[in-house]
Amino acid sequence: VAGFALLGTVTQAADTYTPGKPVRGDFKTFARGFLENNCFDCHDADTTKGDLNLTELGQVDETNAAVWKSIWAQVALQEMPPKKKSQVEIIDRLRFSDWVVAELQRVMKDKGGFHAHLDPNKGNFVAHDLLFGPLPKGIRLVPTASPARIWRVTPQEHITRLNELINTEPAFDPAKPGQRTRGDMVPTNHGGELKLYFGTDRIIRWEGGTVAYATAVKSVPVVLSSKRKHGLENYPDFYTVNSSEATQILDKAEDILRYMAYGPMSLVGFPEQITDDPKTYDKIKPKGDIRGTPIAIVYNTKIVRPLTPIHDLMKEEGVIEDRLSAVVSFLFEAVTFRPPTAEESDEYLQIVKDSIAKVGKEDGVFMGLSAIFLDRDALFRPELAAGGKPDVHGRVMLQDWELGLALNHALSYIQPDPQLRKAIVEGRMRTREDVKREVSRMLDDDSIRKPRVLRFFRDFFDYDLGGYICKDNAALARTGVSARGTSHYQAMFHATASTDRLIELILQKDEDVLKELLTTQQVVATGNDKTYFGKKNNKEEREVATLVRKKEAEAKLEKETAAVADLEKEISELEDKLRADPGDQVPPELLVNGSFSKVTFEEPDNWELEKGTLNQTELATGKVVAVRGVVTL
Repeated sequence: VAGFALLGTVTQAADTYTPGKPVRGDFKTFARGFLENNCFDCHDADTTKGDLNLTELGQVDETNAAVWKSIWAQVALQEMPPKKKSQVEIIDRLRFSDWVVAELQRVMKDKGGFHAHLDPNKGNFVAHDLLFGPLPKGIRLVPTASPARIWRVTPQEHITRLNELINTEPAFDPAKPGQRTRGDMVPTNHGGELKLYFGTDRIIRWEGGTVAYATAVKSVPVVLSSKRKHGLENYPDFYTVNSSEATQILDKAEDILRYMAYGPMSLVGFPEQITDDPKTYDKIKPKGDIRGTPIAIVYNTKIVRPLTPIHDLMKEEGVIEDRLSAVVSFLFEAVTFRPPTAEESDEYLQIVKDSIAKVGKEDGVFMGLSAIFLDRDALFRPELAAGGKPDVHGRVMLQDWELGLALNHALSYIQPDPQLRKAIVEGRMRTREDVKREVSRMLDDDSIRKPRVLRFFRDFFDYDLGGYICKDNAALARTGVSARGTSHYQAMFHATASTDRLIELILQKDEDVLKELLTTQQVVATGNDKTYFGKKNNKEEREVATLVRKKEAEAKLEKETAAVADLEKEISELEDKLRADPGDQVPPELLVNGSFSKVTFEEPDNWELEKGTLNQTELATGKVVAVRGVVTL
C-alpha cells in the first residue's frame, strides 16, 4: 500500500545524484557536452554509424523526439557507448537519462505525453547492480515515497463491482472455505470468457441445450482492456479508458440499472416468463423454434437480487427528490467505493433531473444515472495525497478515503467492509498504526475475501492462460488426452481453479512459500485430471498393476462368497425351524432378491403377506425376481 506521495523537490549538490530529483541544465549547458564526450566518435558528420549524425541534433522538441527516445534507450540500457569504447560513469549515465525523460515529458505534454519510461517492459532499463549491489559513491537516496499517481481499476475488479449491483453471492461458510463467496472474483465461463450474467439464479427452464442457454441468457462481457497479455498487469499511469470502452460502459450501465429496478422483468418478452409453474408460460409461448432467444427462458418469482434505492424509486409514480438524492448517493458509493461530496451529489442529481425533464422518468432516470458509471473514481483509484501536510522531504501521507481505499484495493475487489468504512469515516485511517490494525484484522478474517492475492500469483506464474493456448489435435491425442471438442481447454480452465486452491493451501501453511510453489509435488485435481497428472506405465509396472487388481478381485470374491455362505446358513436354519414348528409364530423377513422355500407358503400354515408383494410366478418358483425391499410373511 502506498503510504506517501512525493509532492515537493529538494535542491541537489552538483557532485551527487539523487534519483527522482530534477537535473539542472539545458541542451547547451548539459546534454550537448554529454553527446560530444560519449557519442560523436561514432555519430558525427564523418562516421554517421547507423545513419545517425548527432552533431546536427538540437534541443528536444516534438520533431526530434523519436531520436531522443532512441538515445535515452541506448544510454539507459548501457548499450552505448559500445563496450570497446570508454564507458560513461554510472552517475553521469543516470543523470543524462533523467534529463532526456524530463525533456520528452515537457515537449510531448500536449501531444499525448511521454510514458515509455513507465512501461513495465522497461524494467530492465535499471541496472541490476544498482538494485542488488552496493550503491556507487555519489548516489544519495532520500526516504522512500511513491509519486502522486492514479490507478485504473483492473478488468476483474470492474466486473466484480458491477456484479455486486445485480447478483447476491452466498455468505462465507467456514465449513466450505473453497466455495465461491461474496467478494470472490467473477469466474470465467467454460470457454474462458469473463462475463457478467443477469438472473441466472432465477432460471428454472430454458429451450435447447447448453449452447442455446448461453445464447439466451443476458450477459455483459468485460469492457476494460489490458495492454499486457501475461505477467504482472496492474501498474499506475499505464491504462486509460478509451472512447469505445466509455460507450460500452454507458450502454451496459442502463441494462444494469433496469435490472436493479425491475429484475428479470427487464429481460423477458412476456410477463408469463416469470412464474413458478412453467406450464403457464407454455399456454402463450410463441410457436416455432425459440432456442437461444430471451423468450426461451422461464424465471421463478423469488427475488434474490439486492433490493436497492433504485428499486424503491421506480416502483412508485412520480419523483420524490429525497428518494432521487438517496439513489444518487447509493449508486455513487457502489461504483466508486466512497460517498460523494456535496458538490458531486448536486452535480449528478442535476444531471438526472435534466434527463427526466427531457425524456420522462422511465428513461430519464436510467439515462442520468448512467453518467455515474463514468465518474473518475468509478474507473480509476487516485493516490494524489489530497490532504495532509508535507514533511521535510516533501512527502505527504495518504489518509482517510485515499489511504483506506488503497488498503482495500490491495486485497479486495468490493467495497470496504463495515469496520474499515467506519475507521475511515471516524478519522482512524491516517497513521501506520491504523494501517497495521486494519491489515491484520482483514488478513485474520476469512470471511473477507482477498482475490487480489490470487490475482498476483496468476499474473506471476501465468497459470490461468493454459486454456487459451491452441493445441494440435493429433499431437494432443497421442498424449492420451481427449482432443474431442473443447474438453482439453475446459480442463485447463478447471485446472486454474484447482491451482488457485493449491496456492491457498500453501499460503495457509506459510512456510517457504516461493520454494513450495516452485517445487511442490502436490496437486489439487479432480477425477477427470488423471490423464494430466498420471503417467503411462511400462511393461513391468503394468504387470504389477494387473497382479494387484487380480488379488483385489480374488479378495473381493472371497469376501462375497463368505457373505453368501452366511446368508445360506441363516436361511437353512430358518427353514429347519419352520419345519420343526410350523404353528403360529412371528413371521420371518426374507430378502426379495433371493430364493425362498415354497414350504413357507403351504397349508395349513395359512401365512399371508404382511409387507411387500409377491406374484403367482414367484410363489410357484420360490424365487423373487424384482427388488422390492423386504417382504414379511
